[in-house]
Amino acid sequence: MVEYGTSLSPIMRLGIDLGGTKIEIIALDDSGKELMRRRVPTPKGDYYETLQAIVQLVHDAEAELGQRGSLGIGTPGALSRATGRLKNSNSVVLNGQPILQDLESLLQRQVKISNDANCFALSEATDGAAKGAEVVFGVILGTGVGAGIVVNGHVLTGPNGIAGEWGHNPLPWPQAHELPGPHCYCGKKGCIETFLSGPGMAKLHQIENQESVRPEPAEGSLQSSGVPTGVLLAGAVEGTDSLTLNAKEIVAQAEQGDPACERTMQTYENRLARSLAHVINILDPDVIVLGGGMSNIERLYANVPRIWGDWVFSDRVDTRLLKNKYGDSSGVRGAAWL
Repeated sequence: MVEYGTSLSPIMRLGIDLGGTKIEIIALDDSGKELMRRRVPTPKGDYYETLQAIVQLVHDAEAELGQRGSLGIGTPGALSRATGRLKNSNSVVLNGQPILQDLESLLQRQVKISNDANCFALSEATDGAAKGAEVVFGVILGTGVGAGIVVNGHVLTGPNGIAGEWGHNPLPWPQAHELPGPHCYCGKKGCIETFLSGPGMAKLHQIENQESVRPEPAEGSLQSSGVPTGVLLAGAVEGTDSLTLNAKEIVAQAEQGDPACERTMQTYENRLARSLAHVINILDPDVIVLGGGMSNIERLYANVPRIWGDWVFSDRVDTRLLKNKYGDSSGVRGAAWL
């Protein structure tokens, strides 16, 4: 029989990272030591198969380790306070589903659920790069942009369940050519995500360096008609162009001295500095931790703090900008700490 941990065996924490392509489970003891980890493909387009995959992972982990654990789940999106159903998930099959209620019924225990950015922030605040900090702002910069807030070891969610939805605020202190900004999938224009995500950087590199990647515009085209660059940016995240470099290539070519890519990198750093200065002015965190693929750009950690003071309402900035400790594991570890 699988039982809860006793004085002879530490309490086990199970965390699940529910992604669009894979479901990962981790087991931690109460000190944060990893006991096991496993992942399976996410069933495509089938909510009930997804539930069964989660249940099977939990049962297999508990059978393997010989004890029953607490369970936390990290997933894109958030639970609606009004309906108890998932909303805003990029795994659309989950939207509108009572996933928490269903899992608690299937597993016969309390289940905690939070979005992936909150789990990332909690992991790094608990025993990661920001361990010991009172207020932590954890940022994911990847194919999308999100954030989570942890205060004294607890995730801040707010009455609407959207605390930390930093990526869907407008780019702060916009310059004329940045307005109205790219279309965002949320229905608005100029969201931080459209500027600071990896795909956003790549598309904006193409748009803002058109003269180096496109032939001269034909007479009467938008580019030759005096239409502001900001209007062109309104379509910047829709579609791709064969001449567009991806974010990784832009970073690599900037390191090799390519002037257009270096301009893009400096523009990206300026936009990130403005966006984080806005957070510092409101939240004043001890630590900001970066995660996601863009967090691997090492120059950000020196260059962004060097300039964010231009927008912070203070004569000095003591907030630290740090790279994550656990990389891609932060999300699933944070789910276990819920």
